[in-house]
Amino acid sequence: MRLPALVMVLFLLGGCQEAPESNSSPTAQHSGTAILAVPTSADPRVEKRALFGDLHVHTMYSFDAFVMGTLASPDAAYDFAKGGVITHPGGFDMQLDVPLDFYAVTDHAFYLGALRSMTVEGNALYEHDLAEGVRNLSNEKSRAAAFATMLAFLRSERRAELIDPVSSTSAWDDIKAAANRHNDPGRFTAFLGYEYTSSGDAFENLHRNVIFKGDTAPDLPFSRLDSRNPEELWRWMDEQRLAGYESLAMPHNSNGSNGWMFSLTDFDGKPLDSAYADLRMRNERLVENSQIKGTSDTHPALSPNDEWADFEIMKVRIASNLASQPQGSYVREALRNGIEFQAKKGFNPFKFGVIGSSDTHNASYAGAEDNYWSKTGRLDDEPVERGSVPLAQPAEDGSAYLKTYRNQWSAGSLAGVWAEENTRTAIYDALHRKETFSTSGTRIQVRFFAGYDLPAPDANDLIDKAYAGGVPMGGELVAEAGQSPSFLVWALQDPNKSALQRLQIIKASVRDGNSSEKVFDVACSDGAKVNPQTHRCPDNGARVDLTDCTVSTGVGDPEMLVRWVDPEFDESEHAMYYVRALENPVCRWSTWDALRAGVEPNPALSATIQERAWTSPIWFSPLSE
Repeated sequence: MRLPALVMVLFLLGGCQEAPESNSSPTAQHSGTAILAVPTSADPRVEKRALFGDLHVHTMYSFDAFVMGTLASPDAAYDFAKGGVITHPGGFDMQLDVPLDFYAVTDHAFYLGALRSMTVEGNALYEHDLAEGVRNLSNEKSRAAAFATMLAFLRSERRAELIDPVSSTSAWDDIKAAANRHNDPGRFTAFLGYEYTSSGDAFENLHRNVIFKGDTAPDLPFSRLDSRNPEELWRWMDEQRLAGYESLAMPHNSNGSNGWMFSLTDFDGKPLDSAYADLRMRNERLVENSQIKGTSDTHPALSPNDEWADFEIMKVRIASNLASQPQGSYVREALRNGIEFQAKKGFNPFKFGVIGSSDTHNASYAGAEDNYWSKTGRLDDEPVERGSVPLAQPAEDGSAYLKTYRNQWSAGSLAGVWAEENTRTAIYDALHRKETFSTSGTRIQVRFFAGYDLPAPDANDLIDKAYAGGVPMGGELVAEAGQSPSFLVWALQDPNKSALQRLQIIKASVRDGNSSEKVFDVACSDGAKVNPQTHRCPDNGARVDLTDCTVSTGVGDPEMLVRWVDPEFDESEHAMYYVRALENPVCRWSTWDALRAGVEPNPALSATIQERAWTSPIWFSPLSE
């Protein structure tokens, strides 16, 4: 449905002025068996506004980015985020259409700065037997070979040879200093951060980004060279928190973990218990559910009744052509398993909110569907290298296209938060309380509330009443005897992208110890109504002309708002709900590549996609809790 102008103003009012600096204080909140310190706004009446950022960016200090040709510094990365121009390793300029609100350089902690040091005469690593190859990278083949060599070296008994405290300390100090130089409270937030890049022996991905709240961080980050066990990372974070370094870990690319990221056992194969849940949820409250290397929301094999589940699916493990099993690798299934744990055992080890980010290795971003830069520098700066345009000559096996997992990649993703102001404190607190959402790259704004006293959509002071009468995304609602909650959902399209097609609520609940899921369309564009039997909107007729990538005009809504009641609500069941907002379809980046090359799109790839946003869940606990 279309949103009345007055209501629209109420939703956006918080973006019109800066709030005063907040003084956060921890408030105890019961979550299963764990007592967590949850920052809250000093003044809950202060309106929050949507801010967009990227918390997953690699620069010249990451071993792989440097091999791929990235020479851009953290300073250059932050300049780019604020609207500046940065040069791609392939030689062309990159610039955002609209600057971001917040950003974090998150270079790999292991071998931090080491490969760059191999090119600096006089450095201890300059004479290493791998250094000459690093100094003589000249083409895509040599760069790919160097990348493979480094991965093999990391897994060898010689891996400690590239640990150079001087190089790592220098790089880490520069990363921290750059973030503090560019942090501009009220205008732009730069976070201190890094990537913990663990994995199993067969490339089972266990990568996490660690984001610090303040302007200081430990002398060196904790890396896979310290331990490949993420539980040791969380214990290190606990220790650093006692020393004054508050941080959050955010796993990414669970889709490439081959079932490890959300395993029902710990790193040593033991069943999960409440102590594990406390440790993980204290340190790892968010998951990056979308990025360049695909979407980790759900998989068609796990959600066969979800028509939109087959979206930007990456089928392989990270840096490998090995298949990644869906079970244990996707967020929605983890959320379902989490409420099963809660119902059966009284704790939830998977009570995650969501964000998106890019994972760019160009110190920039991935671009957009119609202006795609990809992520691996010189390795895929040409369309033929990413499998979207045919080879000049067929391969020996007759293949017309390069066989590469890069054609499974996405054009990126963004993190969205609802925060009182654009400062480290306000944004970090929003991340901590999970008042966050993820987008597939466009800047859709989306809000989500649940409660027993939510206002009508046309109410005055709508947002104040929604907070007073319910909980926002990331929150938990407790049953009230004989009462059914309602849900308030709102979304606003990115003004530079396609209109909205529909709003959906995805529900999971537990009955007799087993969870199930269901997708409900709750609002349809163009005045259409949801079918009460199928819970689906009719097709709004939006189409894409693949000859020029033009889209239907006059179809879809710029904003949508609805209050919804679950027709299958059961107050005795554990449940969780989250929102998915879908845009009208557009050409995928691979189709744009083909169009510009004057060839037909690769028939093995989706020609179009529907950009989308996902909110963090709201959890429901029955009275028995």
